[in-house]
Amino acid sequence: MKRRVVVTGMGAITPIGNNVEEFWNGIKKQQVGIDFIDRFDTAEYKVKLAGEVKNFCPADYMDGKTAKRMELFCQYAVAAAKEALAQSGISIEQEDPYRIGVSVGSGIGSLQVLEKEHKKMLERGPGRVNPLLVPLMISNMAAGNVSIQFGAKGKSINIVTACATGSHSIGEAFRSIQCGDAEVMIAGGCEASITPIAVAGFSALTALSESKNPFRASIPFDKERNGFVMGEGAGIVILEELSHAKERGAEIYAEIVGYGATSDAYHITSPAETGEGAAKAMEYAIEEAGAEKEKIIYINAHGTGTHHNDLFETKAIRKVFGAYAGQLLVNSTKSMIGHLLGAAGAVEFITCVKSIQEGYIHPTVGYQVADEECDLNYVKTGINQDIMYALSNSLGFGGHNASLLIKKFKSEEKYGN
Repeated sequence: MKRRVVVTGMGAITPIGNNVEEFWNGIKKQQVGIDFIDRFDTAEYKVKLAGEVKNFCPADYMDGKTAKRMELFCQYAVAAAKEALAQSGISIEQEDPYRIGVSVGSGIGSLQVLEKEHKKMLERGPGRVNPLLVPLMISNMAAGNVSIQFGAKGKSINIVTACATGSHSIGEAFRSIQCGDAEVMIAGGCEASITPIAVAGFSALTALSESKNPFRASIPFDKERNGFVMGEGAGIVILEELSHAKERGAEIYAEIVGYGATSDAYHITSPAETGEGAAKAMEYAIEEAGAEKEKIIYINAHGTGTHHNDLFETKAIRKVFGAYAGQLLVNSTKSMIGHLLGAAGAVEFITCVKSIQEGYIHPTVGYQVADEECDLNYVKTGINQDIMYALSNSLGFGGHNASLLIKKFKSEEKYGN
């Protein structure tokens, strides 16, 4: 029998709040965290908007020397992990640290330090480049720094699957506990890539919205959608083997009951037009859980606001659920916070857990103009609804697909019921 895996802690840094409570209150208020970019001068850019984190102070989470040895994406990860561990009540000092692992990914790592040091090299020569450039820049340092800061000595992995990074990181942490590699995993994703070169690159790809209206820029599934809005932040959760959580009296927020991962094997940026890969990931997650499709009422979609993603994800959902798809409640958290890239799936996982806890499904904020090709219920107004299952989708450049099925926790149930 597979070991059951539950959620015992959550932490978040987002464009609408720097902890889970602030974030969730912002979600319920339908707060849009998208505004004009102030990290750099966008005068020559067509893209003007992003979902930037506000009022983040590294000193609230770590000492100054430690902060200087971390780039922003790592600082976000450590801050969210600190909140998640505190909420979980786990004391790593009283546990076997080799049974506590880390699965935290970043889609890009630090472009900021690369931009800065490249400029320095061109102006002052290669001998002046920061000797810490590489360890500051590489994406695995999110997992590395979380492990170092909190003393987690178990398996420590960094998954990079672009926009599916956060979901894959949680899914592989789930698998690690299931198969006995760990009792506890600190899992999630982080990103801090609102930089000149990143915005220029995504803009050149014509992936970003060029809207000047923060409330009509990230509008997933809307007929007038014209690209995604870059966001940043981190989402970290504490996953724990059920009996381990019970033995220490932990509060259990939800249970992961299914994880599906596939590849489109189609194109470096576009999802498969049939939605087949994404559909199969959802099917795998549902099959693993042994869940009846008609008991799944809520899907937190990848829903980026690009024409292709939203159309093909809609097709994928219809492929899985058939005629029942019209009864599903499908929303996109990106409508409020933008696309957090490697952190997106993790923050949306937290959204699903909170939705299950409170029985509330947020609207796809800004959705106004129906698209005849995107023909599901994308939740125009918030809905109070008892939720047994929530399905969270993430689809990444390169054809990476991940689906996580989260369930309201019931202690007496056996795995797969």
